[in-house]
Amino acid sequence: MRAIIGNTPLHGQVEAISSKSWLHRALICAAMGEQPTRLRWRSCGEDVAATIRCLEALGARLTPQTDGLSVCGGKTVSPAVLDCGESGSTLRFLLPLAGALGVQAAFYASGRLPQRPLSPLYEQLGSHGYALSEQGVVPLRGEGRLRGGVYRLPGNVSSQYVSGLLMALPLLVDDSEIMLTSKLESRPYVDLTLDLLRRFGVEIRETGDGFFVPGGQRPRTPGELTAEGDWSNAAFWLCAGALSAGGVTVSGLDPASRQGDRAVCDILSRFGAVLTVDGCRISVRRGNLRGIDVDCAQIPDLLPVLAAVAAGAEGTTRFYHAQRLRLTERDRLKTVVQTLSALGARVQEQPDGLTVEGCSCLEGGCVSGHNDHRIVMMAAVAAALCKRPVCIEQAQAVDKSYPDFFRDAALLSANVELQ
Repeated sequence: MRAIIGNTPLHGQVEAISSKSWLHRALICAAMGEQPTRLRWRSCGEDVAATIRCLEALGARLTPQTDGLSVCGGKTVSPAVLDCGESGSTLRFLLPLAGALGVQAAFYASGRLPQRPLSPLYEQLGSHGYALSEQGVVPLRGEGRLRGGVYRLPGNVSSQYVSGLLMALPLLVDDSEIMLTSKLESRPYVDLTLDLLRRFGVEIRETGDGFFVPGGQRPRTPGELTAEGDWSNAAFWLCAGALSAGGVTVSGLDPASRQGDRAVCDILSRFGAVLTVDGCRISVRRGNLRGIDVDCAQIPDLLPVLAAVAAGAEGTTRFYHAQRLRLTERDRLKTVVQTLSALGARVQEQPDGLTVEGCSCLEGGCVSGHNDHRIVMMAAVAAALCKRPVCIEQAQAVDKSYPDFFRDAALLSANVELQ
């Protein structure tokens, strides 16, 4: 699909969709419970659909509701075929879960996901009783059952490894410990996992260098939960507001959320955007934008859209501690540079990030979305800086996390043509 976005700043109000990160975790907790949990949400992308599909394949009972699902554990299915699509969260969360349940499983993955590394989680699962076939070969097969004990992981590779173990290890008979051998990056995502586990009655104790996980625990339903608004996707509209004199308001966001990407508010304020918080409504409009330094260690997913803001800010913006973006759907550092450069921005790739020299306007034109939802949405936001409309190839990639992205862009007065 091709999307053509007019070169006018967005303005108006839009409601945040439900948090993908929250939904993955809540679905897994609910599916391990013995009583139904009703989960309410707005919108569901392909990644969340992959987690739903895999939980059903494992035996969970998921009943559609008008505004979400009723979710309950069921009799575990083994062997099981688990189609994770391109969802890294689904694969990284369900590998330890299948191991804890003792499921003989075949994990299917598409796109670049089979090539994305699983080490050191891969080795830790194997050394604790859940044997996995060779990495990079589809399907990845697992068999055996995880045992309690000490699981050692670096904290700077993927917080999803830690979150996956935190959700799986309580199901084991014996106690476990997750020992972090380096500082934990993307800590807010782990905090989100811990918060949801607590809401399901699961006890986890933080230690000086990791987490102690008592065994023999089963999630207990809280009855009903409503998904938080998604700060990661709302960030695209808030950044669009920073490039608009009229400004953009996003409703349905919790300023006290555990989601790390709520840091977008502080970062936009540092850029010089004008920000207003009114309960769950966040409004941003253009101010005197100037370049800043941005540490991406805790918020790597924000880099693409913040790079678009930097392209319209006076002076130099430096993004650093973002090397993990080379391991996402594509090498996201490289594709951000390629896409913004094609629009006329002055962007240089660095070993662990980017340098962006701001300018008054970009040229526009046709760019590849690199089959990456965040690159497509970044290009759509950058259109506000361009002299000409922006044509984005592979625009269907937004379905991965935000199927209604272009519909909501139109609500914000964007001139959108889909071909």
